[in-house]
Amino acid sequence: MPSAPIDPRGPRFAAALTSLVLAAALVTGSTPLLALQALVFAAGALGGHRYAPYGWLYRALVRPRLAPPAELEDPRPPRFAQAVGLAFTLLATLAALAGLAWAALLLTALALAAAFLNAAFDYCLGCEFYLLLKRV
Repeated sequence: MPSAPIDPRGPRFAAALTSLVLAAALVTGSTPLLALQALVFAAGALGGHRYAPYGWLYRALVRPRLAPPAELEDPRPPRFAQAVGLAFTLLATLAALAGLAWAALLLTALALAAAFLNAAFDYCLGCEFYLLLKRV
């Protein structure tokens, strides 16, 4: 059964919050903050937008104050993007715990770059990768 379409502004809002959290984790070197973001990604990747914490914040606090979206989008590409974010942040967390600070920094920076592209320019790398895989 296909999932119901979602407001495309929700994933962009989530990407903005993700960018803030990852930037803070990168600047402070906080492994717990990185692990927390991995859990946020896990909720979105495994449970879908209904269980994604940032999606819940968007639906509860932001969406009611906006006009309806011009169009809705398929939730599968953003959910795949959450899984990609989970992979990067989980690997970054494990690298940090293993004492591989350079790997943790690199993986966190890559996740931050992807989140920032979505937040600032509405370009979702994970979504584009999903579409590419779907074509193949």
